[in-house]
Amino acid sequence: MAATSGAKVLERFPAGSPRGSWPAEEYAARCRAEGEPATVVMDLRSDAFLVVVPPEDD
Repeated sequence: MAATSGAKVLERFPAGSPRGSWPAEEYAARCRAEGEPATVVMDLRSDAFLVVVPPEDD
């Protein structure tokens, strides 16, 4: 899961869902509306869409 290395996972959604990535995209949009820089990535190992935020810079 190199693309999410260090990222915080907020939620995960199964890729086998009849609606595909839409639940994850909708959740990420709600997070962004609340000021959280959320994005959706695919975790191929677990066959799931992950809603993640990038690691905070120190």
